[in-house]
Amino acid sequence: MRIVLFLATNLAVLFLLTIVIKLFGLDAGSTRNLTSMLIMAAVIGMGGSFISLALSKWMAKRATGAQVITQPQNEAEQWLYSTVKRQAEKAGIGMPEVAIYGGPEMNAFATGMSRDHALVAVSIGLLQNMDRRQIEAVLAHEISHVANGDMVTMGLIQGVLNTFVIFLARIIGSVVDSFLRGDRDNGGGGIGYFVTVMVAQLVLGVFASMIVMWFSRWREFRADAGSARLEGKDAMISALQRLAAGHGESTLPKEVAAFGIAGSFGKLFASHPPIEDRIAALQQRA
Repeated sequence: MRIVLFLATNLAVLFLLTIVIKLFGLDAGSTRNLTSMLIMAAVIGMGGSFISLALSKWMAKRATGAQVITQPQNEAEQWLYSTVKRQAEKAGIGMPEVAIYGGPEMNAFATGMSRDHALVAVSIGLLQNMDRRQIEAVLAHEISHVANGDMVTMGLIQGVLNTFVIFLARIIGSVVDSFLRGDRDNGGGGIGYFVTVMVAQLVLGVFASMIVMWFSRWREFRADAGSARLEGKDAMISALQRLAAGHGESTLPKEVAAFGIAGSFGKLFASHPPIEDRIAALQQRA
């Protein structure tokens, strides 16, 4: 879920920045100075990615309605808060914000700008349908994401991809604009250029998302391994088995379920590897 929110925010930021650049005349659509265009693309691409990262906690709370535990109100909240605190100390990171959000699905996520300023949230469905040993494993998985710096790494990867998406979209836009104008002047920036850039940015952004999702699938195995170190591999295997038995492959809450893609093509956009593959990887660990 956190990855879908991050990608959606990133695309929205890039779309907005593209319009702002066009309105202020900062994008002339010229391919004559490729160095300047690449620098501009890098500034926008990296900037857009890290704006998305900075907004990640706020977006996640808003999308899920997560309520941060500032003062535990009952034994369950106290246990949840204490467990995250214990694991954070063991993993060597700052104490994250701890939150609970509504929804029957078994789910949890961690996000944030840095290892010491993160958010860990769990659904009510997870608290109700897993035993505490399994919940500890899930929390350790999310803490491992934070300790591994996954969201920051995701921001860097997305920033580099954004840079090339913006750069290539403007190259394509200039070529199409020149063709439509029937001349060789690449110094313009007509409506053909603007529309082409927007469409190319969207299409190239989709392909860039495939790379981001590949990294997301890889880091899930690493977070599973982190959970095994913090709470034991048997606990994490049990949690994954319970997750698989509860609702199969789809783990997205209804707020972002529309982003799910069925069929073989959808595997390229899957943020998580199949649960059976994750269990097998854990079983092979010493």
